[in-house]
Amino acid sequence: MKEVNKDFNQQEYDIAIIGMGPVGACAAIHLAHAGMRVAVFEKNKNIYPLPRAVSIDGEIVRAFQGINRGEELAKILQTIRPDDRAGFADAQRNWLFGTKLSSDGPNGWPHNSQFYQPELDQYLRDTAQTYPDIDIFLGEEIQSWTQAHDRVDLKSTQRRICSRYAIACDGASSPTRKALEISWRDLGYSHDWLVVDAEVNSKNTLPNDVLQVCDPDRLHTFVATKDPFRRWEFRLNPGEKADDMMRDKTIHSLLSAWTPRASYEIRRKAVYQFHAAVAEKWRIGNIFLAGDAAHQMPPFIGQGMNTGLRDVLNLSWKLSLVIDGKADDSLLDTYEEERLPHAEDLVEWSVTFGNLMEHLAETEAAKRAGKEPPEAPKKQKSAGYGQGRHIPPLRSGLIRIDQVSNDGSTGYLMNQPKLRTKSGIECWLDNLIKDRFALLTSRTLDLDRASLEIIERLNLKVLNVGDFEVLEGHFDKCLRHEDCLLARPDRYVYGHSTKEVSPNQLINDLGQSLRLKT
Repeated sequence: MKEVNKDFNQQEYDIAIIGMGPVGACAAIHLAHAGMRVAVFEKNKNIYPLPRAVSIDGEIVRAFQGINRGEELAKILQTIRPDDRAGFADAQRNWLFGTKLSSDGPNGWPHNSQFYQPELDQYLRDTAQTYPDIDIFLGEEIQSWTQAHDRVDLKSTQRRICSRYAIACDGASSPTRKALEISWRDLGYSHDWLVVDAEVNSKNTLPNDVLQVCDPDRLHTFVATKDPFRRWEFRLNPGEKADDMMRDKTIHSLLSAWTPRASYEIRRKAVYQFHAAVAEKWRIGNIFLAGDAAHQMPPFIGQGMNTGLRDVLNLSWKLSLVIDGKADDSLLDTYEEERLPHAEDLVEWSVTFGNLMEHLAETEAAKRAGKEPPEAPKKQKSAGYGQGRHIPPLRSGLIRIDQVSNDGSTGYLMNQPKLRTKSGIECWLDNLIKDRFALLTSRTLDLDRASLEIIERLNLKVLNVGDFEVLEGHFDKCLRHEDCLLARPDRYVYGHSTKEVSPNQLINDLGQSLRLKT
């Protein structure tokens, strides 16, 4: 880790990031790639030692592809194995229902991959180190801050700095959120769970599954993570204490039903409260909440870290436009407008999984006792993983709200097909676009001066899909009807042309929505 020895008293930055877990590190990388000067404060010098996330979505890898680091990130990931599946099981681990996992996905990357978090954390820290515009202050905790209308002044244990904006990625107990007096909205789930990561060897007898085990005696989860690691999560029963559950003897007893003692070594363990909540506000002045500071969810659908990464990927390109003087500060208000309901939907879906586990366990207990099974919960979304994972679209914010529909492109991630150019070069769509706005069209356009000025101002990439042969995947279906599709830097679709909305109108509406400055 590079040493920063010079006096940074009142050093000026574009962005200050509080916390350098995966969310904070991702924000720093993407902001620095966009040319921002970034300071990152992390109170811990070393990588977090306890078990946390294990899976990453193709959307996230795609975002790193946009800054030329997709292949690099993919090297530390493990994609879906041929026999991988995910679902619900009874107490004897008999399969109840679920799905076979698929490595295919609309993003050009596996829909879901597994990782070992110490490796991911180290990769993100090392990557951040390659950017000269990122200053990293490890072992420094933010003690206080003050805001003015155009800046945030921060004081750590060793220095003072000022920045245009600050992003609090300081975890579930976020001191920043508490100082801002932002309250939680509880979404109805709170239980203590023991989480264990073990390294397994050839003597293990474990399946390549993700299983929610609905055992009346103890709800638990098994996850076949990146080889050679496996993850177990056990819900604490009433009266059980965290310290007792953390004992190796207790853990060995719990794992004995799964695999022989000689087949594994315990690597990491912790007792966490699985909690479901979202922050009531995500922005106060020039300070934003992201990741666990803004939302918490049980891990049953593997979306805790991924949702946090989506937060900063959404915010980073908007901050870049504002700081570069291209867009009005009001653009930043769309961060909460877009991300809060998106995250809340996933939190609620994760809670549904937890409630379904309880229901299935109660059903088995009733059968054992010869009683009538309980009625299923009224609010229950379809349970599924992998290819069928429920990633909700944007339904407000910087999109053509009038075009949002369940079967359309607007508000959803744009597909990324693999292409062959007329010169014979094979590449994925995003390699042509990079991390910028894109206009995809299936016909020659007659663009007016105002549209051309917006295209130049945003460095917007215009592509005619007819110039390419599709090798894998497909373009969004609206392009089959000679429409245009306008995508944001995070690949969410702003809108598309129709009989009622011309390409010029589409582009000019975007310019007005951004309040582009000349």
